[in-house]
Amino acid sequence: MELIKSLFDFILHIDDYLDIFIRDYGTLTYAILFSIVFVETGLVVMPLLPGDSLLFAAGALAARNPEGLNIWYMIPLLIIAALLGDNTNYFIGKYFGGTIRSREKILFLKRSHLEKTEAYYEKYGGRTVIIARFIPIVRTVAPFVAGAGSMNYSRYIRFCIIGAILWVAGVSLLGYLLGNIAFVRNNFETVIFGIIFISILPMILEILRARFGKAASSK
Repeated sequence: MELIKSLFDFILHIDDYLDIFIRDYGTLTYAILFSIVFVETGLVVMPLLPGDSLLFAAGALAARNPEGLNIWYMIPLLIIAALLGDNTNYFIGKYFGGTIRSREKILFLKRSHLEKTEAYYEKYGGRTVIIARFIPIVRTVAPFVAGAGSMNYSRYIRFCIIGAILWVAGVSLLGYLLGNIAFVRNNFETVIFGIIFISILPMILEILRARFGKAASSK
């Protein structure tokens, strides 16, 4: 419980924490950002780490303090972190895919989840990899399922690269462009709440659609 509380505090006050990192660790802040992005995208058991809010906050701080955090160094570095994380997750999924298929559930991963995601990949193709990048939790699980499922690597990596570039560059630059606006600077916690809500909205809508669709079909 204390760990979850600390995580939420970190997410909601992420700009303050990044300020502390820059002040105390200097250029090692890049390594901290790299590690967080890599772990969130690379380890399927760590889906709750901040991704969108971290990139936005880092971009905003780069606008306010370019000497402490250079946006043009940060973006390529974090694209690499996201790609390494996704590829690690993909190959972990490929290794454990057979085990998941032979059991009903491992940790929080169910065989039904794998089958549903495979169907989603089949229906929407590689763009699923790009869309998933912008949805918390889903962006952590999707590479694992892609590896465990039927998507071959040559197809996966193309969409993975596009998604990583769009996600890291897009969200970081959004923070960079908006970070010096007075409203954003003075209401950063509210902005972070907004980013979190917008990013999980597709997942909420999908859950509601599935639930009401199931209810309607049972009548």
